[in-house]
Amino acid sequence: MKFNHSTVNPEAYQTMLKFHQFTEGTAIEPKLRELIKIRVSQINGCAFCIDMHARDVRKHGESEQRIVLLNAWRETTLYSEAEKAALALAECATVLSSHGVPDQVYEQVLEHFSEKEFVDLLMIINDINSWNRFGVSLHLQPEPR
Repeated sequence: MKFNHSTVNPEAYQTMLKFHQFTEGTAIEPKLRELIKIRVSQINGCAFCIDMHARDVRKHGESEQRIVLLNAWRETTLYSEAEKAALALAECATVLSSHGVPDQVYEQVLEHFSEKEFVDLLMIINDINSWNRFGVSLHLQPEPR
């Protein structure tokens, strides 16, 4: 780590924590929140966050197989249609194209989630994308176990 962002700028860190606390209070099921965080962190290459959220999702009873296969979620039947819709949204909102979220993904998400939950999903995706930028930029490393 280059320096400890939480101590050199505690106000910024507290702002990030408040945003994170909001996302933790959404109606989105905790396992799905963690799967989204892992998938977005995989896309962004944040080893620290992948490790942290893999540990967190295990605490919620997630299977090792679903964690390991998350980067290939389209290729397996292990994820529900709602989870697949949320993961598709997470990918689209993380790697923004010039067209934004495709209509097909938008409609797929709304088949399984309310409009409020759609916004909650976007908040979770934005939260982890922000944390990933800290993790990658500051070279945060997972603790060896």
